[in-house]
Amino acid sequence: MMKTIILLTGVANQQFALTELLKAHNPALSFRCAVTADELAAIEPEVLREARLLAFTTSVIVPEHILAALGHGAYNFHPGPPQYPGWAPAHFALYDGARTFGATAHVMAARVDSGPIVGVESFIIPDKISVRGLEQIAYVRLAHLFWRMSRDLACNPMPLAELEIAWCGIKSTRQMYREMCELPTGINPSELARRIRAFHDDFRGIPLTCSLHGIRFQLATTAMQVPEAPQVVSPPLAAAS
Repeated sequence: MMKTIILLTGVANQQFALTELLKAHNPALSFRCAVTADELAAIEPEVLREARLLAFTTSVIVPEHILAALGHGAYNFHPGPPQYPGWAPAHFALYDGARTFGATAHVMAARVDSGPIVGVESFIIPDKISVRGLEQIAYVRLAHLFWRMSRDLACNPMPLAELEIAWCGIKSTRQMYREMCELPTGINPSELARRIRAFHDDFRGIPLTCSLHGIRFQLATTAMQVPEAPQVVSPPLAAAS
């Protein structure tokens, strides 16, 4: 019997809406919430045995022994499509000039973003959108995907049905992101424009830099920027009908 949902989220303020949504489908559920790896590790083995783990926009890598201890599996909600597994997928999609993007729900496995896919949302990338705008739309689609799957997640203790969709593309990493932010001195104008569009944003704390004659230069950011596309506000999650 599935008694507990363990919610592992990127930030704590995501947890209330997600728990209320799941609770609306199954009031008997109990919840344990975590943001950090230490908080996850503190959950007792007896709780894990009768629990399902749901990870939502988290950067925490769940250890294999915890995945194996869960009685009802673990599912991750990834803010990118199956074509962009890994870290900061929106940045790499913009750099590649991708025309579509989305969100993915999948079984959690020992290797990040590799388990069978159980849910997908997709959309066409608006022209001239900024990376923040793209991430906002992806977050809204990810929230909708969670909402769409919430009844099964809360009420069905069996493994969720797997889709005939496979991960593809190169799995991005933080190191790959850092390398993209290191501008070579001989970079051509078109490549510079691509990197500025995709990576010139300080919200990940990795700025675009260039080294010249032993001196490291950082591309300045402006305090106020005119948004390139309408900003999307994430709607409140509501119980699925």
